[in-house]
Amino acid sequence: MKKVKVALIGAGLRGINYLEYAVSHPHELEVVAVAEPVRERRESFQARHHLADEMCFEHWDDFFKAPKMADAVLICTQDAQHYEPTMKALEAGYHVLLEKPMSPDPEECIKMGELAAEAGLVFSICHVLRYTPFFQTLKSLLEDGKIGRLISIQHNENVGYWHQAHSFVRGNWRRKDESSPMILAKSCHDLDILSWLAGADCVKVSSFGDLTHFKASEAPEGAPLRCLDGCPVADSCLYYAPDVYLTEDTNWPTSAISDDMSYEARVKALQEGPYGRCVYHCDNDVVDHQVVNLEFANEVTVAFTMSAFTRDVSRTIKLMGTTGEIRGAMEKNEIEIIHFGSGKVERISFSDMGGHVGHGGGDMGLVKDFLRLVRADGKAEGLTSAAHSVQSHLMAFAAEESRVSGEVIRLEEFGQRYSHEKVK
Repeated sequence: MKKVKVALIGAGLRGINYLEYAVSHPHELEVVAVAEPVRERRESFQARHHLADEMCFEHWDDFFKAPKMADAVLICTQDAQHYEPTMKALEAGYHVLLEKPMSPDPEECIKMGELAAEAGLVFSICHVLRYTPFFQTLKSLLEDGKIGRLISIQHNENVGYWHQAHSFVRGNWRRKDESSPMILAKSCHDLDILSWLAGADCVKVSSFGDLTHFKASEAPEGAPLRCLDGCPVADSCLYYAPDVYLTEDTNWPTSAISDDMSYEARVKALQEGPYGRCVYHCDNDVVDHQVVNLEFANEVTVAFTMSAFTRDVSRTIKLMGTTGEIRGAMEKNEIEIIHFGSGKVERISFSDMGGHVGHGGGDMGLVKDFLRLVRADGKAEGLTSAAHSVQSHLMAFAAEESRVSGEVIRLEEFGQRYSHEKVK
């Protein structure tokens, strides 16, 4: 088996997690370079993968100026920083694994996919849910006709009140202009998996939602701009930052607030950084709840709900067919098949596959399959190629337009609007 050599662009949590595969499978994957502007992250990644100094770059431009040194690159920068390094990588002949979402700009999504197709290179998107045993089992059940013809799907993404506060109120994905709309940043995973399960092209999209709770009008009386500035409701607030980030548990999400996990460094991060702000006095503008209705070419209909106001971070789904229904809870690793007429109920349980952190086992499955595609030099088909991902990204862009305009969006016309415009 050929060992694949890769470089990482953006040594944040996602990139670091994916490339743990190289540590556990050194005969399959070797990390040879990294480009990361934050020195502490760059040096930590360098030490983890034993990289020489000359293979560590502060900016991706410096990496791409050097002679080609790997088979592929993993691009795990922030959303708005995906397009430029991806285009440079494809132009330099690298296969690419790109963190989702592809881009907050629909034109850029289309352009990246076109260039990869023209170059004959592997261009996979990190839609890890397709690689989880949970969703792969659902897909197999549908293909085997376990519930007859699929008619409709109800799917919930339960964001979790604390996860919303961390990532989408205080964190990097709080503003549309700095990252992308919530439906793209958080739920392009879900729209992708729904498209896959439906088994046809999406034709119409409508959506409703708003930012209702995490705003100044909902702030407790006397709440300061920062939690450490004498908050009068510190004992009762669900989002009091010290209760979240100054505990003995320094795993995620605490690990995201500082590269130094000492107590003193974390206190300083809360005093000076975004994660110490009152959740009612942030500059966030993404929604905290949204529903999306989808119609597919095969007449399958989907009702998708994303909400911050849940205890658990989880995904739950119900698939309704002509002869039965399937109910599933991803984080519980459970699937239930209910047969009409006989009333027979089948249950499928999975062992723990990593839950939220490992996307139910999908992270490592994604990397393993990407390596297979690279070894085939672009001549094999992958589950999450750009050809698949562009459609689900357009569904997200259309959902956001519908939410704002109140109109039903026809996806073919929506896509044509962007594919006929030149990316600058």
